[in-house]
Amino acid sequence: MVAVSVKRFTTDEFHRLGELGFFDDGPVELIRGELVEKSPKRTPHSVCNTRLVRRLILLLGDQATVRGQEPVTLSNHSEPSPDVVVAQYRQDDYLAGHPGPGDCWVVMEVSDSTLAYDRGTKLSLYAESGVGHYWVFNLVNRQLEVYREPYGDGQGAYGYRQKLTYLATETVALPMGDCVLELDGLFP
Repeated sequence: MVAVSVKRFTTDEFHRLGELGFFDDGPVELIRGELVEKSPKRTPHSVCNTRLVRRLILLLGDQATVRGQEPVTLSNHSEPSPDVVVAQYRQDDYLAGHPGPGDCWVVMEVSDSTLAYDRGTKLSLYAESGVGHYWVFNLVNRQLEVYREPYGDGQGAYGYRQKLTYLATETVALPMGDCVLELDGLFP
């Protein structure tokens, strides 16, 4: 019997592969050392993402950095590209390196075909990394799922202690300042 080993990539190796053109066929994320192809975005997903980024930029101005579909470096083996990140404001817009978990006030995924993945693998990854607030814009049910207070159970499982659900007509407070996001009109 032959033992099978899996090559897990570091973020440095991931960046080098990108520089060499290995990902020219489409977007790829590094999740726990594995290369994961991102799903094609359907029109409702793109519309919600566009509306969300626009609204957050107008709402937050220079209070925060709003990044749309840009990487965050969670560890030496994980660099996902969430749909939206609200990070601490930095004048250089993170030129020196992507935001890390401590920089991210909120990580957001807009989700339809990847809902189970975003509630499972991505949720666990963000919780394990210490991202304090993870939001899933659930396009299937037209609601926002807000996850707070990451935890680990000591046996390798990670999640969030709190889950709140907001309807498409409600408002939700962002976890910094006195900013309130109106959800009305975000969901296509």
